[in-house]
Amino acid sequence: MKKSIVSVFSIRKKEGWLFLLGLFCLWSIASTQFSFDADYLFPTPKEVGLSLRDSFPELWAGTLSSFCILLPAFLAAIFFGTVLGILAGTTPWVGRLLSPFSRFAAPIPTTIYIPYAIALLPGFDTAAGFVIFIGAFWPIFLNAMAGANHLPAHFRENAQTLELGAWEYRLKIVLPGALPHIFSGIGIGLVFSFILLTVAELFGASSGLGRFVQLSADYAEYTRMVAGIFYVGVVVFLCSAFLDFLKHRIIFWKKS
Repeated sequence: MKKSIVSVFSIRKKEGWLFLLGLFCLWSIASTQFSFDADYLFPTPKEVGLSLRDSFPELWAGTLSSFCILLPAFLAAIFFGTVLGILAGTTPWVGRLLSPFSRFAAPIPTTIYIPYAIALLPGFDTAAGFVIFIGAFWPIFLNAMAGANHLPAHFRENAQTLELGAWEYRLKIVLPGALPHIFSGIGIGLVFSFILLTVAELFGASSGLGRFVQLSADYAEYTRMVAGIFYVGVVVFLCSAFLDFLKHRIIFWKKS
């Protein structure tokens, strides 16, 4: 009985890793034990691993190129999305000003802007950064505004009792209280940023992770293409894990 209880607790909270391991096993079995009409489209894990090893210098260079575009735009989206969201959530006239526009603009798929931005703005990096900023801004802004709006009433009452100024109230009371919502928006914005970056790089980049995948497909090097897709997934996973680490360090009072 004790052994069964121990085994259950040893598996708990590891279901995600077990699921990934199961998918990897299915991939290995399907690619090695079955024959397809286009076997070159289904490389084995070993082939992908070797291609990943051989292509790593190029992938690393692409990672640096991609992050030079992504990071400034994403950090700008965090700053402006948080500031404007808190303003909209704490200042009625700002909320009335921005809410109708957000209902109109936020649901528009950001990928629609990519061809126009590339044609309009000077240089691919500027166009891709603009698109990434738009895609990451809306979830951060909307979540920051929701966090400010849903702040408990006694927080505002205590701020009035302490006679805090408007900006001091927003900085010391609203911002910490809205952080869980803001981090939720940042997480969504991070995923959107990577999606938009790779899609933009398919259109007109001379380097980057999306460009690596596109070139591999153009030259029918599908093992390299799968290796690139796998590498992008690992990069996004590591960035999300780092964001979760920051979230738990900053919002230390909230247990998930």
